Amino acid sequence: MEIDGYKATIEYDPEIEMYRGEFVRLNGGSDFYAADIEGLRREGAASLRVFLEACQKRGIEPRKPYSGKFNVRMPTEMHAGIAEPPLSYEPESGESTIDSKVRSH
Repeated sequence: MEIDGYKATIEYDPEIEMYRGEFVRLNGGSDFYAADIEGLRREGAASLRVFLEACQKRGIEPRKPYSGKFNVRMPTEMHAGIAEPPLSYEPESGESTIDSKVRSH
């Protein structure tokens, strides 16, 4: 679900028989509960508004910052296939190399 440009995951909680939404990629937590989709949108908007107001008062960036670094574990053969250039090699950026190699696996 997306509310005002912020994405949230939605899960059903059978213990309370309600849906629980939680905004992702925030620099803190903001969740909300409702029995239906309309309620989720309403409660989500209210929860997000409170979160954003708190961030503004404290001078905090609401979205989680990302460094651009990405660490991943993979099988050694896959790592070797990405790291070792083929016999006929055309230089390309590391980003496009990883993208093409990952998509082929």
